[in-house]
Amino acid sequence: MTKVNNDNLINTLPKKLKPAAKFVRHQEQASGLSTSRFIQDVTTCLVPKAVFSRSLADLTENTFLETSEETLIYLVPAILGEKVSRKIFSKGLDKNLKKEVATTGVELVNKGGKNNKQVLPVKAAIALAAMLIPLTEFSLNYIKNLMTLKLFNKSDFKNIASLENNQEDKKHQEKVKNSAKKHIGLAAGLYAGCLGLAGLLASRGKNSKILQKVSEFIVAPGNKLFKNSPKAKDFVNKYFCMDFASQNGKLCLSKGQLTTCVLVGGAGYFGASADRGKENLKETATRFPLVALYVITGSELVERGFRKLLYKMGKCKDLIGKNLEVPDFDKLEKLAKSLAEKKGTDIKDEYKSLVKQKVLIKGLPYIFSIGVMGFFVAGMTVHFTKKRYENEQKKKKGGI
Repeated sequence: MTKVNNDNLINTLPKKLKPAAKFVRHQEQASGLSTSRFIQDVTTCLVPKAVFSRSLADLTENTFLETSEETLIYLVPAILGEKVSRKIFSKGLDKNLKKEVATTGVELVNKGGKNNKQVLPVKAAIALAAMLIPLTEFSLNYIKNLMTLKLFNKSDFKNIASLENNQEDKKHQEKVKNSAKKHIGLAAGLYAGCLGLAGLLASRGKNSKILQKVSEFIVAPGNKLFKNSPKAKDFVNKYFCMDFASQNGKLCLSKGQLTTCVLVGGAGYFGASADRGKENLKETATRFPLVALYVITGSELVERGFRKLLYKMGKCKDLIGKNLEVPDFDKLEKLAKSLAEKKGTDIKDEYKSLVKQKVLIKGLPYIFSIGVMGFFVAGMTVHFTKKRYENEQKKKKGGI
């Protein structure tokens, strides 16, 4: 049988299936995390919020916040990590060690080796420099408050959300303005500290046992915290590691960095909303947990449930294993060849069937998550804010 590589097989797919196949393959690559999540978040956050916007001020600040956040979180990491920080902090390494910087910290720690003393501090320095992203996201919430004050002369959330249309309290406006400036300054100070530690790790890390331990904790926290618990170790390394992921020798966004953005940015969300009134704080408390979980996991939870359903129904038998595992897209060629030899069929037909199953398994949960998480959360948030406000007004009138 003539060998056909993956790219050639993709080109044999029908025109309607080919774009979906290429997207699913890209989505599974480390660099694909940025693309797929950017599309998810813009669709689930910006579009629904625009649809459910309650005033021009509400629409403007949501557009500003979501656009700047998605760009910051999903497009900046690769530039900041690969193009800037890597070049700066790896200058002192020789050519071979510079290549190892693209290997994840978890892999380096698990593998061990004499080069770790030199490479891990550099990787930790690069990760700390990337704290610019979550700390900027933290600041964006306060910048948004300042922007709304400047453009619309509003700081009271009840006026911004069109719950009321009262005269703005100048003292409250000054309080919101001062708090915003204070917290933006705090974020700048924290980042200065991150850069200072990054410089120390990169320049002195290889000669200091303490700095080496700090470096290992930054790039492989699970290994330090849960040495005797493989599941806990892998979970922490996946979702709470500040290190970059790696793709084809280049640094790119990791899930741990996403979690960092959610946690640090979340502090900004709650703080900035509390400044504008309890209604804004309650709305954030209603929405944030759901959005945070979604940003970190994407459509993974929905996809696993969908896999389980398909498996029980006897669908996608060629792809879904007993433990609900599904082979990566790049392994479909090998699987198609095996099935074709076993059944005496054409490899192109088997590949097409496998791709359809793969797109179904990955695509449907992806689209479902976008629709449900986007419009459901946005609509629910607006509805409950209005209802809470109306109930409070009724209680006030009843108490008079």
